[in-house]
Amino acid sequence: MAATATIAGVVATSSVALAAAPAAPSPKPAPASQAMTALPTAPVEDVIVTYKSTASEAGSNAAARSDAAAKAKETGESLSFERRLAGGAALVDLGGETSRTDVTDVMNAFRADPSVASVEPDIRAYAMAVTPNDTDYAKQWDLFEATGGMNVPGAWDKGTGTGVTVAVIDTGYAAHSDLAANIVSGYDFISSSADARDGNGRDSDAKDEGDWNATAGECGTGSTAGNSSWHGTHVAGTIGATANNSKGVAGIAYSAKIQPVRVLGKCGGSSSDIADAITWASGGTVPGVAANATPSKVINLSLGGASATCPSVYQTAINGAVSRGTTVVVAAGNSNANASGFTPANCAGVINVASTSREGNRSFYSNYGSIVDVSAPGGETRRATDTPGTITTPENGILSTLNSGTTTQSVENYKPYQGTSMAAPHIAGLAALLKSAKSTLTPADIESAIKSNARPLPGTCTGGCGSGIADATKTVNAVTGTGTTPGATFSNATNVTITDNATVTSSIPVTGRTGNAPAALKVDVDIKHTWRGDLVVDLIAPDGTVRSLKTSSSSDSADNVIATYTVDASSEVANGTWKLQVRDVASGDTGYIDTWSLTF
Repeated sequence: MAATATIAGVVATSSVALAAAPAAPSPKPAPASQAMTALPTAPVEDVIVTYKSTASEAGSNAAARSDAAAKAKETGESLSFERRLAGGAALVDLGGETSRTDVTDVMNAFRADPSVASVEPDIRAYAMAVTPNDTDYAKQWDLFEATGGMNVPGAWDKGTGTGVTVAVIDTGYAAHSDLAANIVSGYDFISSSADARDGNGRDSDAKDEGDWNATAGECGTGSTAGNSSWHGTHVAGTIGATANNSKGVAGIAYSAKIQPVRVLGKCGGSSSDIADAITWASGGTVPGVAANATPSKVINLSLGGASATCPSVYQTAINGAVSRGTTVVVAAGNSNANASGFTPANCAGVINVASTSREGNRSFYSNYGSIVDVSAPGGETRRATDTPGTITTPENGILSTLNSGTTTQSVENYKPYQGTSMAAPHIAGLAALLKSAKSTLTPADIESAIKSNARPLPGTCTGGCGSGIADATKTVNAVTGTGTTPGATFSNATNVTITDNATVTSSIPVTGRTGNAPAALKVDVDIKHTWRGDLVVDLIAPDGTVRSLKTSSSSDSADNVIATYTVDASSEVANGTWKLQVRDVASGDTGYIDTWSLTF
């Protein structure tokens, strides 16, 4: 029997978030640097004077200073030569804030001088991508707040997702004017016409027909009745809601295209349908389905079900997607349990995302564990101690696009949800920003960059929240070479199985470097393995030289090797194939190399 996937939101997320909620308190105001909706009118304090090359003022600061004094006497203003600019022009100080009329008089005086080639005001410039004018942007704490936010605005100066398509494999798409401009044709992969509610099973229409359940027990023992969630539309808004349209919210990758792929209908969705959707969305071939005209380079899977292992149907589809260059992002799940018991979160080759609260803690519902790669804001529309099914803190949820219909689609709206379903699209959006900023990035590069540039949770996390809360600006800066990270980072995120008493290696080809490796070569290692004391970890240089990173220890019973090592590799040529070698020297525990990277 096919496995069934359910929406990876807290049970209350899909139904209660649509119920009437108490009036939300006023949101915290955005910081001053992020509250700007129109460029200010700043006074002119300096003018830039370019002299003709034949004029003495063009090369002599003393002459330029004398000319500024002469113009001051002529205009009655307090003018003074301030400095020479790189291009040769002279910066002339107007002596403080000056009226528009006075500035005009000064500029006219310089223009009338035959030795002057040009004069212009020294105008102000502002970051153009800091704050969208979307009306509810101030409520999107998850994007900009310093404590629990993901530091997104600073990344928009480097890219906004242009040229990247993100597949939202979910409940489909409920028409919304804040998303419409970014939607591209998707597909409905629900093969059961009853579950699809459209009367014909699979088709090319990804419209969300609703996932409501009329009665308790309808979808199996323990299932409850509930309204349609419009879950896929909410996820899509976090990734790609249109920005700067004076409406609603802004998506993280607001210039990316969103491809709705419908797999969840009545009573969830089957693993067979979801696997086909992964294949199709990433440009693979699915029998009986026309090829995807706009393959996605990022896939978001905010869904999951209980399973101790990753079904082969999922793993095969994910492997295929990654091989085609598509980054696959998965929600960790919302059972406050180890994510290893949920799938596709426990599949290899994905970015597994846990959820954090506005305070920077692990959200009370979020799954955790050593297989979590990174965390992102998922919000809390209620506190852990509040009655399940209630909404007591809507301002702390993730606000996004939605629909007001209880069963079938009605009027578009916006609502706050909570869940790892909300955290995952933050990472999918960041992946789109990275791919847009640097098109050559592989899924392994993207995963490594996100993880290595995350920041520690400012709050608490029991059980494991991966490398921390993703930092969009730091990550984008790192891959575009504008951050503080020196050199370049090369990574490999292809999993390598470590069996008992075996030796395995994972390779990274390094190209484009000159000279030798640095004396402080950074080696980031993420190895999933119970009883890590069994492991010996070495770095092998291109010439075969072995450098020890970690020795074995019979007393070290902790799980996983997640560490950064610094080695002196200055005697090695940088270019070539570097290898991470892992030896398992004991029996009883196994694992795999998850990711590793070298930063030069």
